[in-house]
Amino acid sequence: MPNQDSKHIVASYDRDLEAIQAQIMKMGGLVEAAVLDAAKSLERRDEELAERVRAGDKAIDELEERVNEECARLLALRQPAATDLRTVLTVMKISANLERVGDYAKNMAKRTSVLVQMQPIDGASGAIRRMAKAVEGMMKDALDSYIQRDVELAQDVRMRDHEVDQMYNALFRQFLTFMMEDPRNITACMHLHFIAKNIERMGDHVTSIAEQVIYLATGEMPEDTRPKSDLTSFETTEVEG
Repeated sequence: MPNQDSKHIVASYDRDLEAIQAQIMKMGGLVEAAVLDAAKSLERRDEELAERVRAGDKAIDELEERVNEECARLLALRQPAATDLRTVLTVMKISANLERVGDYAKNMAKRTSVLVQMQPIDGASGAIRRMAKAVEGMMKDALDSYIQRDVELAQDVRMRDHEVDQMYNALFRQFLTFMMEDPRNITACMHLHFIAKNIERMGDHVTSIAEQVIYLATGEMPEDTRPKSDLTSFETTEVEG
């Protein structure tokens, strides 16, 4: 029967882990807002909002650093058993994916500041906003699946990445058409393509979060290969820290 000291250690570990998980959810909320605000700033041609997204990335980076420090401290002091160790490692991977999504949102906002100086491309900003909204919805469900340890919801998030890829492919073809029809559209369409590709990559990172949830709940990574529909060979995935 566990003695009083071991009960105290378990309770203390649980409190530490809950505090870290609260930081993950706070980080997730900031990233969700950054994605939607970056897309909104493009659609509204709002440079002030775009600048707020860029400035807000610092808070996301700081939260990731804090999560990593707390996880490292927990590993060193508590030496968690197998299941708890899996939880801590999953938290670190989720925070890393969230940080990368935040970087992509910041990159979107940077390009918005350039695009507002150019002639708008008909229908592009609305399509990008819809794509960003789809990714934000995936992210919300991925984080919910983590809190609830809901494998079915996490699997659903994985499958929805296919829809984001299809939206990206449609935009890619649309931008090519605009560029061929009028060379004056080339610069704007190139920036818009980078933005669309950033959102497509966000979807990949959110899918990675969902896969970590499945690993956490089952002890195994998904064996089936998730469907990928990015048929373009134009790789534009720069990320700035």
